[in-house]
This record gives sequence, structure tokens and C-alpha cells, in this order.
Amino acid sequence: MSSNKRVLILAGDGIGPEVMGQVERVMEWLSARRSFSFDVQSGLVGGVSYEAHGTPLTDETLADAVAADAVLFGAVGGPQWDSVAREARPEMGILRLRKEMDLYANLRPALVFDPLVEASTLKDEVVRGLDLMIVRELTGGIYFGEPRGVETLPDGTRRGFDTEVYSAPEIERVSRVAFELARRRDNRVHSVEKANVMESGKFWRDEVTALHAADYTDVALEHMYADNCAMQLVRRPKQFDVIVTSNLFGDLLSDCAAMLTGSLGIPSDEGGNRKALYEPVHGSAPDIVGQNLANPLAALLSFTMMLRYSFGAADDADLIEAAVQDVLAGGLRTADIMQDGMTAASTDAMGDAVLGALDARAA
Repeated sequence: MSSNKRVLILAGDGIGPEVMGQVERVMEWLSARRSFSFDVQSGLVGGVSYEAHGTPLTDETLADAVAADAVLFGAVGGPQWDSVAREARPEMGILRLRKEMDLYANLRPALVFDPLVEASTLKDEVVRGLDLMIVRELTGGIYFGEPRGVETLPDGTRRGFDTEVYSAPEIERVSRVAFELARRRDNRVHSVEKANVMESGKFWRDEVTALHAADYTDVALEHMYADNCAMQLVRRPKQFDVIVTSNLFGDLLSDCAAMLTGSLGIPSDEGGNRKALYEPVHGSAPDIVGQNLANPLAALLSFTMMLRYSFGAADDADLIEAAVQDVLAGGLRTADIMQDGMTAASTDAMGDAVLGALDARAA
């Protein structure tokens, strides 16, 4: 591997800096033990950026993100910013990053580690061995469509509206990501929409079907309505390999899938092209900020996705993932994944344990 990969760390708000600190410790370990060096730069995003600069993302930080080989993102938001104007809310920082970096494909895995099977609310036989990937379109759809707004009708009634809109190229490029991923996995794709009641859903189905017929007939394709997919995720989740869907449905379904694993602490890759951003999806968790309680494993596993997808360092990614498995098999748990008979661990203690497991495996 060549050295000096340029990584921008945007730890953000809440527990973001706490979990990202553990990632930086593993990065330092890799630099010392695996000859894999990073040029690390840090920036502000979200509420902390708003407090410092009056905006959740400055033009300078956006430029740094575009110039980086990859971005590691923590979390944004908190109740102290609930009353600020919509355009200045912390969440607008990540939305602008997604749009301006053209991060159109959001990869959200749901992987159940054997030691965490009992952390799921579903039965052992339903979730053991689960390994699915949701590919969520991230820069189009109802979150970005126009027109949108709140208006007052002539009779005085107020009305709010958003627009669900997709072009053929937007659907094609995210679907290609899903089909290509499936070829490296179990070769199956479910395309999810609401073609029965939405014109945009019917259009989505038509475009995915045409792309499949043109370039991916070797991949098994099924279509499914979004409401049925939500039901099937909790009924028989192992029927899925790769799910590709719109921005709105992907937002909902990926949180549902995350809880199959027992925690929202799963990693996410927002990319689809040369640029990529990696983040845990647990949010800023303002109720536990500064208490050394946050689970850093999602951030660490987001880092392994960065190694695997952006830097082609599969061996290093495998090593870190194996170290995480070792720690979990040894019974260490943070509060969000705590089980009877396990040992409670702080954020720092979990980071210490992962580093110890890395030392043991590298010995």
C-alpha cells in the first residue's frame, strides 16, 4: 500500500468526538504496526461549526472534504440547536456534504456478529448469520426535490409539501452500485419502491428493470413494495442480500435493518464514486455526551469500510473486524449492547480492548 492517505475527520457534535477518538487510536496503531500512514486533517461540522462560524458547514471545510481521499464523519445535532433556522440546523451540514460531494450511494450493512445475536430483539434463528446491504440513493428524491415549502391557500388553509422526483440517470447509477455489490456477495438484488401508488415508484421499477435486462442478467432481481420490505425485514431478513431503494425509503428501512443487529451502531459508507464519506448511524446521543459511555465500534467499523472500499486495504480491514469480534466474544459490552453475564465497558475501555486484540493478532 502507498502511504499518506488523506483523511478528513469531521467528528461533529455530541458523542462524535468521543467515538472518533477511538478511531484515531486505531489509525495510529496501523501507522505504527502496518506501515499504513495517513495525512489526517480535522474540521468542524454541524452544531459546533454553527457556533464557531454561523453555518453548519463552511465553504473551506467542504473544499477540504472534496480534496480528501475519504472523510470520516461522527454525528451532528443536539437539542441546543432545535430553535435555529432550518438552513442553519446541524443536519444541513451533512446534507450539503452529500449533495456537493455527489455522494449518491449510501451503503448501509446489517451484519449480526455471533456474540451479539442475543442483543437483537428477534429470535436467534431469525438473525443469526444475517449479512445484508442496503444501498440507499442519497442525493435525490423527496429530501431534495422541488417544489417544497409551506403555503397558505386562498381559503386560509395552510399546506406543507415536498416533491419526490428522480431522473433516469440518478436511478441507473445507484442501481449499478447495487448490482456490482451483489456480484461480490450472494448475487441477489431487491429493488424497493411503491410502484402500486406512486408514479415515481413505477418509474423507478421500470428503470431498474431496463438496466438489469441490459447489463446484469446474471444477478437475480426481485421487486418489492417498501411496506412489504419493512415487514419482511423483521419477519425473514435473511432472504435479502442487497436492497436498493430511494432516499426516503432507504432512510426508514436501514434504521429498521440496523435494529436487527441489536443497535443503531452500524457503519455506513456514503459514496458510489471516487469520493466517499464514512459514518456510524447512531446519531449524536446528547443524553450520554461526556460520560464515556458511547459505543465506538460503529465508528471503528466505519473506518474498516473506508480501508476496504476507498483504499483497497482488505487485509487491514479484516484484521480490525476480527479484533472487534475477539473483544465481543470475550464478553465486553458497552451499555447499548449489554447482555446478562457480560462485562460493562466504557468508551475508552472498549478502545483499549480492540487495541489489545490487534496486538494479539499481530504478534
